[in-house]
Amino acid sequence: MLLIRPATIADVTLLRTLICELAEFERELELVTIKESDLARDGFGENPKFRALIAEWDGQPAGYAFFFGYYSTWAGPGLYLEDVFVRVQFRGKGIGMALLGAVARIALQENRHAMRWEVLNWNENAIGLYKALGAEFRDQWRSVLLKDDALRRLAEKTA
Repeated sequence: MLLIRPATIADVTLLRTLICELAEFERELELVTIKESDLARDGFGENPKFRALIAEWDGQPAGYAFFFGYYSTWAGPGLYLEDVFVRVQFRGKGIGMALLGAVARIALQENRHAMRWEVLNWNENAIGLYKALGAEFRDQWRSVLLKDDALRRLAEKTA
């Protein structure tokens, strides 16, 4: 039986484990630097920067969704889905779809105009699912990331 529930501070160890499992699936485990203390501070402190849902199948942690708000100057508030992940042994049970649906319900309850997320171009199973849902692929937009030394250089250069 499936249960989807909001993550609590007691879930930070589980969240980090699931984040690492997703990163391993995405072939980028070495890029995970987040610590449990970061998750506790950033998700469950005075000013939460994210929310998460935990999916349990017969009491066992099966997956999670990790999301936060954003604001579009063209359309207003939306939700950004950073991660949706189901452990291998629990796939094929509709858990991923249930997690997506739970985040969609939150978006609607909060009057968000949309949900956004990214998918790796090699993840054909996910791409097929998102197409079947009617998701719009925004191929004309390129994802941009500025971090580490480049981020510091820009900040210092323009100070």
